[in-house]
Amino acid sequence: MLLTFNDRPSDSPFVERVWRSQSHSAGVFLSVAASHFEIAVTRHRGRIFLTVRAPETKATPADCPAEGEWLGIRFRLGTFMPGFTLADLKDRHDVTLPGAAGRSFWLNGSAWEYPDFENADTFVARLVRKGIIVRDASVEAALGSQPGRLPIRSTQRHFLRATGITHRTVRQIERARYATTLLKQGVSILDTVYDAGYFDQAHLTRSMKTLIGQTPVEIQQGKQQLSFLYKTTPPPRIYDAHGRFDHDRIGTNHRPG
Repeated sequence: MLLTFNDRPSDSPFVERVWRSQSHSAGVFLSVAASHFEIAVTRHRGRIFLTVRAPETKATPADCPAEGEWLGIRFRLGTFMPGFTLADLKDRHDVTLPGAAGRSFWLNGSAWEYPDFENADTFVARLVRKGIIVRDASVEAALGSQPGRLPIRSTQRHFLRATGITHRTVRQIERARYATTLLKQGVSILDTVYDAGYFDQAHLTRSMKTLIGQTPVEIQQGKQQLSFLYKTTPPPRIYDAHGRFDHDRIGTNHRPG
């Protein structure tokens, strides 16, 4: 395996997950679509740097160096840095922050020590106290919409500012990631179509190829290393004003991003 991962939950209301990984050889992996903003610390052959990452709306092949180590802090939807425009950073237009003396980096005019797997929550709490990281509660409210109650226009603007992508794109990505975990666990393709809320098998295949970079069969076979995934719950099923389930058919009426 090219990369190995482990992760842990977080008690912070701002953090979705803390993960770390290391590479065992050089190669290419698939960076799959992701709806969350995160920061990542890279350590490779004596170098260390911190990168701000926005959501990814499609799968992209990415190079992986040998002997690398990474720490990731994946934030809850609605958590963001006002100093960065996530819509401009999405799809791997990442920003690497300048290093400071020792084991620190520059952010908002101050030197900050790089976080590690154990103190990531404390690191985030300090950023929150300084107002560098904030949370928009309207995003959580939008994600919890009931059938027939889609977000109003002003909420959609808040949603885009806080996440960098639309409400619909978030649901498409989260559903694809959920379907991927099902397929990797050995769930059949037809059962995955039903459990993840796809219209049919063709709809599932289009979604997987766009957002994960592989067909359902290729995912089941483990043909290529994927970026960080973890067990998730299915995204809420959203209905339109007529009570009809919205499948968000990729490749028909909507193109992610």
